[in-house]
Amino acid sequence: MKKLVLTGAAGRLGSYLRAPLAAMCDEFVSTDLRESVQDLAPNETYVKADLADLDAMVALLEGADMVIHFGAIGDEAPFETLLGPNFIGAYNIWEAAYRNGVRRVVYASSIHAVGMHRKTESIGIDAAHRPDTFYGLAKCFAEDLASLYWDKRGVESVCMRILSCAQVSNSRAVGSWLSYDDLIHLVERAITTQITGFSIVYGVSDNDRAPVDNSGARHLGYRPKDNAERYAKEIFAADGPLDPHDPANTHHGGAFSAVELGNSGVAQMKLNAEDTGKS
Repeated sequence: MKKLVLTGAAGRLGSYLRAPLAAMCDEFVSTDLRESVQDLAPNETYVKADLADLDAMVALLEGADMVIHFGAIGDEAPFETLLGPNFIGAYNIWEAAYRNGVRRVVYASSIHAVGMHRKTESIGIDAAHRPDTFYGLAKCFAEDLASLYWDKRGVESVCMRILSCAQVSNSRAVGSWLSYDDLIHLVERAITTQITGFSIVYGVSDNDRAPVDNSGARHLGYRPKDNAERYAKEIFAADGPLDPHDPANTHHGGAFSAVELGNSGVAQMKLNAEDTGKS
């Protein structure tokens, strides 16, 4: 790759991706709303930019081969709060990609696009959208945008429906965990696969209790290696019996399935301090 662009570079997941992405290209541009980030790679340039500014995104993506789009508010919030970064920002990325002839958008989608499906349903990549929050609705919007820009404008996309990329600290994560190593592997395969068209893949490790089916995305070559089962006994003992009538326990979206619209889902999850980001 000559040039890769990463949005959300100052976020928790973006921070893990910067070094691996820089190693994949000649020129690496990272961006976020912070004034700066530390430990720039020799070929990395950081640009402060607002996703809601179309002109800024067009300039940022000039000459890029692909954009890895992780920038957004990573929690449920009022619709008006999410409108700029999560909805308009997604449109601006795909439109900027089209205007610049960028080949592919690799997008951090989320399980929350289908979060109201029940966990007893093992859903595949063709599951119908059932968002659990405005945050999940933004992921549905971006996935449909990706489909539209492939069908009508030829911009490829890989939409990675991340389940929970954080330390295994609750019963849900025994099935939904995506390790950081597997995240990097997934993003690398989303970039290096020769042809993707419009593709959806679940971002989840090789967990015994993974509640989703990735077989429809095998063309991406994503083969996760980590398994959260090694944490199961300890986590289940600590959590005790779960309420089978609580949507947080019965639906794919976890706590996001149970919160009122506009209220934080992350605040209801038992996460370590360093993991309070995108889920």
